[in-house]
Amino acid sequence: MGVPDPAVQRRRLAAGAIAGALALASATAGALSGAGGESTPPRSQAEEPAATPEPAELPRGGRSIFPRHRVVAYYGAPQDDELGALGIGTPASAARRLERQAKAYARPGRPVLPALELIAVIANADAGEDGMYRSRQPNAVIRRYLRAARRAKALLLLDVQPGASDFFTETTRLERWLREPDVSLALDPEWRVQPGQVPGQVIGSVDAREVNAVTAWLAQLAERHDLPQKLVVIHQFTDDMVDDKALKPRDGLEIVLNADGFGTRPVKKSKYDAFTRSAPGFESGFKLFYKEDVGLMTPRQVLRLRPPPDFVVYE
Repeated sequence: MGVPDPAVQRRRLAAGAIAGALALASATAGALSGAGGESTPPRSQAEEPAATPEPAELPRGGRSIFPRHRVVAYYGAPQDDELGALGIGTPASAARRLERQAKAYARPGRPVLPALELIAVIANADAGEDGMYRSRQPNAVIRRYLRAARRAKALLLLDVQPGASDFFTETTRLERWLREPDVSLALDPEWRVQPGQVPGQVIGSVDAREVNAVTAWLAQLAERHDLPQKLVVIHQFTDDMVDDKALKPRDGLEIVLNADGFGTRPVKKSKYDAFTRSAPGFESGFKLFYKEDVGLMTPRQVLRLRPPPDFVVYE
């Protein structure tokens, strides 16, 4: 799969530069009192035990992602079609197209859980006012895709392309969304660059310690709020993009190493085989490109990979 086409990267970076920026009610209750002092609630009310809230579940039931489901996703952002399939049309229309695409991946005993992978932090070729070479989706955009995901009973995956920022900073800023039971996370190390580097001019990478800090924080958040399993997708298409042997598994998280990058079927299969052999302790993922892949693989061909991927995403 090698280095992506520079023209494709330029289009994506130009598309990413369009993104822009951001958006309690409280109630009070008083005590009842009467002429003779405090009133006593009726006996049935006084003795009724407090209801125990049900633990939050995933959009299609249960609290665990794998192996109960196979996740099939669309990737992108609304700023431009070049950013991926998710950005084509409205969020609702993208969710309907994803549902049709995902059906072919369902198997007896293993239904599909669809996911909308929204690029929540977009790497840019322009440094911006803070010099971080990234822009953040406005809360209104994230909210719109979360509404569409909920109508479709799908996960919302917030994808982070941090530019010259870092994954921990950008992820913790998304806490208000990650506290939701149906919102998970994806990290895109290709777009994590060092000071003095420009996204798209170099292929980024990330130290495993930075990823481990993110997953530790997210696991604590999920435990604190009694959330169902969170999905964490780490995209990679070169061996040195992240040291997957140094990554740590986390209780409450399903960590997927996703074989990214476009190319011919043999090249993509070879890359997938290499990644799954190098980090057998994590779940496997596979990315497909509607435009750039040479001979787009069919769902049947994807499921013939060994092991069959737990996570499949289309750009």
